[in-house]
Amino acid sequence: MKKLYGFLRILLWCFIGVFLGSSLFQYLDYKAHPGLYEMQSAPWYTAIQIRGLFTVVLVVIILAAMVVIRKKMK
Repeated sequence: MKKLYGFLRILLWCFIGVFLGSSLFQYLDYKAHPGLYEMQSAPWYTAIQIRGLFTVVLVVIILAAMVVIRKKMK
């Protein structure tokens, strides 16, 4: 159980790190090439919002699993 809990903890921070890294990359790309994003009908940050929602859902699921495992460990 301890190994599974540790794995979920690592997985949680990996998802958060990927979200932050990809969001930062998209922001910097927008600043470097604003003309590319003007051609789209949606704002440049729409992809960040979608990834953020997806990340929140995954984080909540992982945290719920961590709580269940934590209770079983006690």
